[in-house]
Amino acid sequence: MGTLTNNYLFKALENYPYELDEVMEALNYALSYNENNTMALTLMGKVCAEKLYKYDEAIGYFKKVLAININAFEVYEPYIRVLLWNEDYKDADNFIDFALKVKGSDKAVLYLKKAILNEQLKEYKKALSFIKLAKENAFNNDFMFNLNEIKDRIKGKIPKKKKVKSSKISKKKKK
Repeated sequence: MGTLTNNYLFKALENYPYELDEVMEALNYALSYNENNTMALTLMGKVCAEKLYKYDEAIGYFKKVLAININAFEVYEPYIRVLLWNEDYKDADNFIDFALKVKGSDKAVLYLKKAILNEQLKEYKKALSFIKLAKENAFNNDFMFNLNEIKDRIKGKIPKKKKVKSSKISKKKKK
């Protein structure tokens, strides 16, 4: 663990997202020592997406990570998030389905992303079913609290059925 690549990677991770100049310097050093370091490439993709709003460039970094190591779990969540931001819904759906089959992947996070995908597609009832699956696969209290907030948000978006006033119905029947 004491390699120069890891030392620079730790410095970049420690400074993200507050000291971006330090992050970029450390990432560039880390990648100059090992251009295939999946953690460094993932963080570079996150910088591109979250700070520079260059989604296509971020997706390129994330795809490179997956080409290097399909089990690089650190890339799954940010990659899906960027696909959703970029409105690449089919790609996000396909990747989530794939990731759910990978042994060791965080199923709770993946089901949550599936819920958010369906929320963005305005398929609220389907989104709530994925929240339920995320809860079944969650094993930490902070995550559960977050799920409850998201569940409430989705429930708030479900269109309310218009109630017909009984007085109007009874007047129509009398005529």
